[in-house]
This record gives sequence, C-alpha cells and structure tokens, in this order.
Amino acid sequence: MNKTTGYSLLLNWRLHLIVIVTSVIAEFIGILKFDIGIGIVVLLPLLYAFVFSVFFNGNIVPKAGKIIGPASSVATYWVLICVMPFIAKFSVGIGPKINDIIAAGPALVLQELGNVATVLVALPVAVLLFGMGREAIGATHSIAREPNIALIADRFGIKSPEGIGVMGVYVMGTLFGAIYFSLLAGFMASWDVFDIRALAMACGVGSGSMMGACSASLAEVVPDQAEDVVAFAATSNLLTYGTGLFVSVFIALPLAEFCYKVLAKFRKPAKEDPNVEKALEDEVAKMQVSDDEEVPLSLAQTLVALLAMSAILLITNWAGTGINPLEALPGMLIIFGFCAAGVLVGKVIPFKIPAIAWISLVAIFFALPFMPTDSYVLEATSKLGLLPLITPALAYAGIAISKREVTLFKKSGIKIAVVALLTFTGTFIGSAMIANALL
Repeated sequence: MNKTTGYSLLLNWRLHLIVIVTSVIAEFIGILKFDIGIGIVVLLPLLYAFVFSVFFNGNIVPKAGKIIGPASSVATYWVLICVMPFIAKFSVGIGPKINDIIAAGPALVLQELGNVATVLVALPVAVLLFGMGREAIGATHSIAREPNIALIADRFGIKSPEGIGVMGVYVMGTLFGAIYFSLLAGFMASWDVFDIRALAMACGVGSGSMMGACSASLAEVVPDQAEDVVAFAATSNLLTYGTGLFVSVFIALPLAEFCYKVLAKFRKPAKEDPNVEKALEDEVAKMQVSDDEEVPLSLAQTLVALLAMSAILLITNWAGTGINPLEALPGMLIIFGFCAAGVLVGKVIPFKIPAIAWISLVAIFFALPFMPTDSYVLEATSKLGLLPLITPALAYAGIAISKREVTLFKKSGIKIAVVALLTFTGTFIGSAMIANALL
C-alpha cells in the first residue's frame, strides 16, 4: 500500500460510515439472552454488526460493492486497528487484579496444554466420520491462527493436504470464530459447572477478536465478576502469544500426527471430486500468495488510523453506554497513548511479537497498583465500555471477507465447517477443564 493510495483508502468515508451506522444500530439493539433449557444463549451486538455489514460486502452481495468500492480491500487492516484499543482497555483491568493473577499462576500457565483437546475432539470426527485424509492434521492441531499457518507451511508446505486443512479452519475462524466463541462461552457459563476464572482463561486463544467476544459474553452472564473475567482472559491471551506456538510444535502437532496414524487404519476414505480438490488447492495457494504480498501499514499510517478509530469508538461507546464522547475523551486519549506506545515498541524491538502484545504490556504497566498513574488511568478508562470497543471490529470483519475466502468456504463444504467448530470447542473446553482443576 503506497503512501498516497494508502491514506485515501484507509480514510474512505463510506466504509467508516457503514461501520458506524451498523455498530450503533447493533449497540441500540443491545444484548439478548435466550434460555433454551440446556443453557442460556447470549447474543451480543458484535453478532448483529457482523451480520449487518455482510450485506455491504461486494464479494457476497455483488451490487453492494458499488457502495464501498475498493475500500473493502482495506477493511482487514481496520479489524486489527480496532482490536488494538480494545486490547488496551482490556489490559488495564489486569493491573488491579495482579495479585489474584499471580496466585492463579500455575492454572494460567498450564491451561494452555488444554488446547491439545482440539485433536481429541475434532480429529476422530474428521477422520472416522468424514473420511478426511492428512488435511485433518492441519485442521485439528490448533485453532489455526497465523503462527499455526506458518508452522504448517514450514513443516508440510501450504499446498499440502495439511496446508489445505489449516487454511480451511483459518477461514472459518476469520468468518465465524469470534461469534462462535461468544455463543459457546455464554452457554457454558450458564451451566455453573466451571469456575468463571477458568472459563475466562480459556478465552485466551491467541486472537484478540475471539478473546474479546468470548470474555465479553462471559462478563454479561456474570456481571458481578466482570473484572475477574477481564483480567484473567487478557492475561491468558497474552501468555498464549508466548507459549501457544511451542505447544503446537512440541505437543499438539505430534499428537495430531500420532492420532491420525491410529485412526487412519479405521478410516473409510471419502469420495472426493478431483476437480474440486484441485480447485481448493489452487485457492489455498492464491490465499497464501495474497498474504505474502499484503503490505503492512507504515508507522505513520497506523497512528493516523488509530486516531480515526478513536473517534469512531467514541461514537459507538456513546451508543452503547450513553456516555457523552467529551466525557469519555480523556480515557480514549489514554488508550490511544497505550496503543501508540505499543506500536512504537513493536517497531523498535526486532522480535516477531504481535503489536497487540506490546500494547497489552504497556497498558498493564501503567495500571499496576504501585504506579502513580493507576488511579487516574482506571477512572478515566472506566468511561469506556468493553463491548462498544469490539463491536466495530466485527463490522469491519464482515466487510473484509474476501472473494477467495468465500470461494474456499464454498468449496471446502460442510465438513471443514463442522471440524472447525469442533476444534474451537475442543480448545475452549480443554483449557477450561485444566484451569478449573488447578484453581
């Protein structure tokens, strides 16, 4: 993205107007809860915002592409930009709970091992029920975020069966991951079986949007423990950035390969259309090339985008909380400062650590009890609600769905969708069980 074109696309007013309108409408609808007998289903504004915005995606509704034009291609950047202030706000909540978090240290660290439950829950279905081949290994060894794609690409190649599997789950996570985790977390919390802190830790899956949707749903089910949910979910997510890939390399992937060898003896191979399989391989290859060629935002573009996003979030926060933007402005400026500092640190320190991890560390530091800034930071940022800060991210996500993702989703069929949802379920339940046992 060159400098001139980059700014013109980033600041396209049609894109942001649609996001603002859909997010505000979603916040006005509010949270809906339904008791279905075996649990409570919680529907959050982020779900409505995603659904509304999909109708403005030209790759899904062709005529809608004329409304936004080429700006839809940069909506992906805005998902990440929107997640940054949310992560900063979330991380502020860790400071006051630092002693409780230290006390729960073993549970926080070891619950990451629960992520291998993706293999135990999803792999048997993929192999025995759907007759999937080695693509089941890539699809079920993790929830398939960017580090896991890199791992599979390095180990097997992105055009391999394992590469097709991991990319299929990646697409499912991009499209529906945040929404599914929000539904799953609220549903399980209503059972009153797990310690709410264990469920909060399980929300830390290494994705800002998924963690945010998951923990926001938990906080709505148990509002009196919302601070604990925020602190433990944010801490778990931060730890996952550091430990998740190692768990995948040394435990989850070897386990998936071992289990596949055992299960493959009983597998009845599914009848696949070779033309469809070839088309699927081609689409995966194209997606990988597209990702490699995607130009990251420059430092200046990122800071400008964060400023614009801060203004948008003040509007959605007003709709969601009723707090006047001028009243919430000091808190938003603090959040912007944390984001800018985290981005700068990420540019200076030569480690491949996500910017949101640095943002989280900066926000935690200034909210720690021994810091002279803690009281003011907590008071100012209390004017910002959590849900209104994540809702626009899902609105951008709906618009950001690419043609290749739509094609891959159509061609992979119902099998990869079911396997992906079982993978998400396995990592959440497995982590929650371990954390619950250790608390």
